Amino acid sequence: MTLNHAVPDNDRPPPVRAVFSAVTWKEIAYLVSNLPVAIVGFVYAVVMVSTAGGLAVTAVGIPLLACGLYLSRQLGRLDRARARGLLGVRVDEPTPIPGPKRSGGFFPWLWTSIKDPVGWRTVLYQLIRLPWGVLTFTVALTGLFVLWPVLPYLVRLLANADRAMVRGLLSPSDDLERRIAELESDRGVVVDTAAADLRRIERDLHDGAQARLVALAMGLGLAKEKLLEDPEGAAAMVDEAHGEVKLALQELRDLARGIHPAVLTDRGLDAALSSVAARCVVPVKVAVDLQGDPAGSGAGSGARPAEAIEGIAYFVVSELLQNVSKHAGPGARGATAEVWRAGARLMIRVSDDGRGGASPSGGSGLAGLAERLGAVDGVLVVDSPEGAGTVVTAELPWRDRG
Repeated sequence: MTLNHAVPDNDRPPPVRAVFSAVTWKEIAYLVSNLPVAIVGFVYAVVMVSTAGGLAVTAVGIPLLACGLYLSRQLGRLDRARARGLLGVRVDEPTPIPGPKRSGGFFPWLWTSIKDPVGWRTVLYQLIRLPWGVLTFTVALTGLFVLWPVLPYLVRLLANADRAMVRGLLSPSDDLERRIAELESDRGVVVDTAAADLRRIERDLHDGAQARLVALAMGLGLAKEKLLEDPEGAAAMVDEAHGEVKLALQELRDLARGIHPAVLTDRGLDAALSSVAARCVVPVKVAVDLQGDPAGSGAGSGARPAEAIEGIAYFVVSELLQNVSKHAGPGARGATAEVWRAGARLMIRVSDDGRGGASPSGGSGLAGLAERLGAVDGVLVVDSPEGAGTVVTAELPWRDRG
């Protein structure tokens, strides 16, 4: 007889089979282990709730309840791990409760911990598991000796009920939990990006304009000393210093343009992207249309997104055009940069007819762009087959200026 090794699915339970497959034996192990696990969880939940409730009138009752709910979360994590290993149930971990420092103090943390829905649902899960554990332990153990022909069907029925309880009581509260986790991750990306930009600006100032200005000051000091003794030599040194000043000013302009170009503030995306396209080694056609008017928005032809969104859009197109210059290859004949408004989204598409093969994996610049876009609910999609050019599409949320 050939054993069918079915693999459980996240959303649908495995099909019922009359043979004892690996999945069935895992489910039997889960049902038999329900009783000892349920006894531990039930005892803990009863002792914790009764002790914290009895001491609620004292100063230690409320903190004790908060700590008890935190430990309930840890028991829920163990139950999720057991269900994941034996039932194939994949349940996301709930968002952890921030500590007192991140919550704004001890009392805000205490209040958040007490009203934690995940902790309370875990307590409820532990309380109802004891009678269920007795039932599943009895049926599974008895079935192994008496109900052998129908045991796979009984096991699957009970295991599906367990799957439903795990998903219903041990999963995150709702989509808001997952959204909070995403926002926390995005906030970390924004902070890291800002810190990296500050380090880059500091490095550029220290290695570029600052070093040049120090050399300029030294040169002018030497010219001042030679002014009476050697006027011609002093004039030559002043002339050289004048050239250094021009170079320093150019470096400062380039640095300022990299932070936030003045043309973007004064004239908007169309003019700013045209300026970027003019510096690309491949001919670039720029098309900007921000007149897309969602129903009732009243956006006119002069509509511009918020400064932050406009700056990110400029940065994205600028980086993508730099990639075209570096990686499109000598066979690239042209590129396009399109920006338009589609309802509540700002759409960006940069394409070229180069050699293709671009990928956002492996820590490339495209991965950094995807992280920066994700921090503001944006999306980056790359389509770059080998030898067939590259098309990069990005979406940003439209936020009105002001």
